[in-house]
Amino acid sequence: MIETGIPKLDEYLDGGIPTGKSLVYLIHPGVEGDVFGMQSLYHNLEKGVKGIYVTSTASPHAIRDRFEELGWDLNSHRDHLIIVDAYSALIGQDSEERYLVEDPEDTASILKTVEKALEENPRGLLVCESLSNIMDLAGEEDTLQLLQDFHKVLVLYDTVSICNFTAWPYSDETIRRIKDELFNAVVKVGGIAERVIFGQYYGVSKVDWTQTKDATMLFRVIKPGGVKAFIPKILVTGPYHAGKSTFIHSISTRAVSVNRLGTTIALDHGHIEHRGISADIFGTPGQERFDPILKLLGGEALGVFLVVDSTQPTSFPRAKTMLELTKTFGLPTVVIANKQDLSGAMKPDDLRDRMKLPRDIPILPAVATSKTGVTDAFEMLLKRIMEGL
Repeated sequence: MIETGIPKLDEYLDGGIPTGKSLVYLIHPGVEGDVFGMQSLYHNLEKGVKGIYVTSTASPHAIRDRFEELGWDLNSHRDHLIIVDAYSALIGQDSEERYLVEDPEDTASILKTVEKALEENPRGLLVCESLSNIMDLAGEEDTLQLLQDFHKVLVLYDTVSICNFTAWPYSDETIRRIKDELFNAVVKVGGIAERVIFGQYYGVSKVDWTQTKDATMLFRVIKPGGVKAFIPKILVTGPYHAGKSTFIHSISTRAVSVNRLGTTIALDHGHIEHRGISADIFGTPGQERFDPILKLLGGEALGVFLVVDSTQPTSFPRAKTMLELTKTFGLPTVVIANKQDLSGAMKPDDLRDRMKLPRDIPILPAVATSKTGVTDAFEMLLKRIMEGL
């Protein structure tokens, strides 16, 4: 199996891509999608896997600079990396690469060069930097035939193929064949847009070696760092003295609070880094005098932690009221039954009955002061957010 190196994606693919199989990143125009193929290549170079990178939009020198911007030094992997130069001949530029495509507008010339590279360097990963650029140069029909020929040589040389393909307005038949016929797996990389793209996501829409996982992940591109799964806003709400600030500090990689005499009087803010996933987390003040602004604080949240003091059942009605005030009722929610280490703390099942919460809302025991249960809570909420995207 060859891993993609993209957070959570290998989990969706049951461990990665089997030998002889191909995957396409189907990219919405305007989305930062080219980094996906780059990250897959570099991840495997780091693991000692041989990599072949077919560049058709820029010189090999410029490609190395792009990797450098993301914090990835290709020079340290010279023994395992081959760049197939399908660009320099297009502009009449000399190339120092061993594998040079003599005519980048001719798919037969591309195939010949790639096959030679595979013959001499089998059993690795082939990454096509921009299949759409090859299509623009060589035409749709010839490029579709090239993909069929690629698959034959992948099997012959025990190689995995990953391609970036930006879905410009090609013919419906071309897009259909890319999606349905010519790749073993399709990962859609899209944008959440209203006039401009303000969110980006990826998810598996097809895979033929395992059951397709119906899950989508938001992401952003960090320089240096590459693709990071990213949840832009998780809200933490709950009654006064439930332990919201302590919970945020416990779950966060870094966090700040604005407080006076030990009580939060403004917003808590934290940032989480966990298993390749990052998230920003915001906490509401619990006092009733802040109720007029709770609706604003809940805006654009993708998930909610409702923190309750398990020893104070009289605060439970207020907890449910805060969900309504923040306008987050119905969003993916995890209830934190906090202070489980104290005498009189109610167990989650008893707390559910007392609060009359639906069975589909998880209630997890926690002790925020000792970080007990906080990681489980984040993973549970993350799972629910992804299922709802």
